[in-house]
Amino acid sequence: MRSYDLQGHMRREREHFPGEELELLYIAKRLREALRLEEFLTASDVDYVVETGTYLGGLVFRSERVGAFFYVPPSALEKTSELLNANGWHPLEPAANEKKPGTGQAPG
Repeated sequence: MRSYDLQGHMRREREHFPGEELELLYIAKRLREALRLEEFLTASDVDYVVETGTYLGGLVFRSERVGAFFYVPPSALEKTSELLNANGWHPLEPAANEKKPGTGQAPG
Protein backbone atom coordinates (compact mmCIF):
# COMPACT_ATOMS: atom_id res chain seq x y z
CA MET A 1 0.00 0.00 0.00
CA ARG A 2 1.26 3.45 -0.90
CA SER A 3 1.56 6.14 1.74
CA TYR A 4 0.69 9.74 0.91
CA ASP A 5 2.59 12.51 2.69
CA LEU A 6 0.31 15.53 2.98
CA GLN A 7 3.06 17.92 4.05
CA GLY A 8 3.41 20.67 1.45
CA HIS A 9 0.18 19.50 -0.16
CA MET A 10 -1.44 22.00 -2.55
CA ARG A 11 -4.96 20.81 -1.74
CA ARG A 12 -6.97 23.73 -0.39
CA GLU A 13 -10.36 24.39 1.14
CA ARG A 14 -12.90 26.57 -0.70
CA GLU A 15 -12.28 29.29 1.88
CA HIS A 16 -8.76 29.68 0.44
CA PHE A 17 -10.40 31.24 -2.66
CA PRO A 18 -12.76 33.89 -1.20
CA GLY A 19 -15.14 35.42 -3.71
CA GLU A 20 -13.94 33.16 -6.56
CA GLU A 21 -16.26 30.81 -8.42
CA LEU A 22 -14.07 27.74 -8.87
CA GLU A 23 -14.10 25.80 -12.15
CA LEU A 24 -14.70 22.05 -12.31
CA LEU A 25 -11.57 20.45 -13.77
CA TYR A 26 -12.05 16.71 -13.37
CA ILE A 27 -14.35 14.07 -11.88
CA ALA A 28 -12.55 11.02 -10.47
CA LYS A 29 -14.85 8.04 -10.37
CA ARG A 30 -12.66 5.78 -8.19
CA LEU A 31 -10.65 6.42 -5.04
CA ARG A 32 -7.40 5.19 -6.61
CA GLU A 33 -7.90 7.58 -9.54
CA ALA A 34 -8.58 10.50 -7.15
CA LEU A 35 -5.43 9.72 -5.13
CA ARG A 36 -3.31 9.56 -8.29
CA LEU A 37 -4.67 12.89 -9.49
CA GLU A 38 -4.09 14.50 -6.08
CA GLU A 39 -0.51 13.25 -6.14
CA PHE A 40 -0.01 14.59 -9.68
CA LEU A 41 -1.53 18.03 -8.96
CA THR A 42 0.49 18.34 -5.76
CA ALA A 43 3.74 17.42 -7.51
CA SER A 44 2.86 20.01 -10.18
CA ASP A 45 2.29 22.75 -7.53
CA VAL A 46 -1.33 23.29 -8.57
CA ASP A 47 -3.72 24.80 -6.01
CA TYR A 48 -6.98 22.85 -6.13
CA VAL A 49 -10.06 21.92 -4.13
CA VAL A 50 -11.47 18.41 -4.07
CA GLU A 51 -14.99 17.60 -2.87
CA THR A 52 -17.25 14.59 -3.12
CA GLY A 53 -20.29 14.93 -5.32
CA THR A 54 -22.70 12.89 -7.39
CA TYR A 55 -22.78 12.38 -11.14
CA LEU A 56 -24.87 10.26 -13.51
CA GLY A 57 -23.21 7.06 -14.68
CA GLY A 58 -24.05 3.93 -16.62
CA LEU A 59 -25.08 3.48 -20.23
CA VAL A 60 -28.04 1.13 -19.91
CA PHE A 61 -28.97 1.54 -16.25
CA ARG A 62 -28.33 5.16 -15.37
CA SER A 63 -27.70 5.83 -11.71
CA GLU A 64 -26.30 8.48 -9.44
CA ARG A 65 -22.75 7.71 -8.35
CA VAL A 66 -20.32 9.39 -5.99
CA GLY A 67 -17.02 10.77 -7.23
CA ALA A 68 -14.27 13.21 -6.32
CA PHE A 69 -14.76 16.59 -8.01
CA PHE A 70 -11.56 18.57 -8.58
CA TYR A 71 -11.84 22.35 -8.85
CA VAL A 72 -9.30 25.07 -9.69
CA PRO A 73 -9.53 28.88 -9.83
CA PRO A 74 -10.67 30.22 -13.23
CA SER A 75 -7.25 31.79 -13.79
CA ALA A 76 -5.62 28.34 -13.55
CA LEU A 77 -8.14 26.29 -15.55
CA GLU A 78 -6.55 26.55 -19.01
CA LYS A 79 -2.96 25.88 -17.88
CA THR A 80 -4.01 23.04 -15.57
CA SER A 81 -6.11 21.45 -18.33
CA GLU A 82 -3.12 21.63 -20.70
CA LEU A 83 -0.88 20.10 -18.03
CA LEU A 84 -3.30 17.21 -17.50
CA ASN A 85 -3.68 16.62 -21.25
CA ALA A 86 0.10 16.62 -21.73
CA ASN A 87 0.37 13.89 -19.08
CA GLY A 88 -2.36 11.58 -20.31
CA TRP A 89 -5.25 12.80 -18.17
CA HIS A 90 -8.43 13.97 -19.89
CA PRO A 91 -9.94 16.93 -18.02
CA LEU A 92 -13.45 18.16 -18.59
CA GLU A 93 -14.02 20.26 -21.67
CA PRO A 94 -15.00 23.84 -20.79
CA ALA A 95 -18.47 23.40 -22.33
CA ALA A 96 -18.92 20.16 -20.36
CA ASN A 97 -18.10 21.83 -17.08
CA GLU A 98 -21.08 20.25 -15.36
CA LYS A 99 -21.96 16.90 -13.80
CA LYS A 100 -22.17 14.66 -16.87
CA PRO A 101 -21.34 10.95 -17.17
CA GLY A 102 -18.15 9.81 -18.84
CA THR A 103 -16.19 13.03 -18.27
CA GLY A 104 -12.64 13.10 -17.02
CA GLN A 105 -10.46 10.09 -17.72
CA ALA A 106 -7.25 8.96 -16.09
CA PRO A 107 -4.19 8.01 -18.14
CA GLY A 108 -3.49 4.40 -19.06
